[in-house]
Amino acid sequence: MTTKKFASQADLEEKKISWDKLSENAYAYTAEGDPNTGVIIGDDGVMIIDATATPVAAQGVIAKVREITDKPIKYVVLTHYHAVRVLGASGYKGEGLEQIIASRDTWDLIVERGQQDMDSEIGRFPRLFQAVESVPGLTWPTITFEGEMTLWMGKLEVKIKQIGRGHTKGDTIVYLPSQNICFSGDLVEADAACYTGDAYLADWPQTLDNLAAMQFDKLVPGRGPALIGREAVDSGLAYTRDFVSTLYRSAQEAVGLGMDLKATMAHTRKNMDPKFGQVFIYEHCLPFDVTRAHDEASGIRDPRIWTAERDRQMWHSLQE
Repeated sequence: MTTKKFASQADLEEKKISWDKLSENAYAYTAEGDPNTGVIIGDDGVMIIDATATPVAAQGVIAKVREITDKPIKYVVLTHYHAVRVLGASGYKGEGLEQIIASRDTWDLIVERGQQDMDSEIGRFPRLFQAVESVPGLTWPTITFEGEMTLWMGKLEVKIKQIGRGHTKGDTIVYLPSQNICFSGDLVEADAACYTGDAYLADWPQTLDNLAAMQFDKLVPGRGPALIGREAVDSGLAYTRDFVSTLYRSAQEAVGLGMDLKATMAHTRKNMDPKFGQVFIYEHCLPFDVTRAHDEASGIRDPRIWTAERDRQMWHSLQE
């Protein structure tokens, strides 16, 4: 029997970077299922949405920004607390960084479980955490908000808002009202699995409905290509809704039948593999996803904290 390598430890191939211009002010930095970064260029500075895994990785984003502007990179917005999204923030300190912005719920999650999450994610994603020694420690927001906030970058209005729980309880979207462009973080995925290890699966579809009601023309998901046009945006929302709903429904069925976690995994695979087995990071995510879905379906309302040790024990126990 071949033992599957833990999480993404076998994923060592460099990904092709795409740099998409969405408007005069908005750009998407994407890479074949790796975590995406959004860029907003205002009158007086630049905003980065999600900060890559390491300061070294952030240099790739900075290089693209510097091809088009020499304005200071004043702001980094964290759409949620996961290490792969936030630990690169210090890479912008030499570029004019003034503020790191996150929801209060995200701040609370960093306090509660940020260090454990950092340790576990570094073990899961060796390629993304190359040069991990460049990470100075946890990334702490310097501004937090509750509900929503508005930031003016000169004459450009930027909204930063929570519209409901999904991928985490701190999920935040960033959007340009004047241009109908949204950066969703991992609330939405395209051509990639949804990681739901820290999710609120019962809430997530309603949060997606809230997002759909905003009728964005362009949306940059947490992973996968930028979604250009209302049809592509709707398709990305529908894909994500299908993924999380199929997962949670499968777990509810399994728990209702008294299945243990391993049996729940097998039952869920029957429903998930045909539809999603080919997408980016599916095999990485599924053990974490099924574990959280089984917990939530069993009445465990808030996600349990992942540690490096719990990661490995769970992951290996669910491999056949």
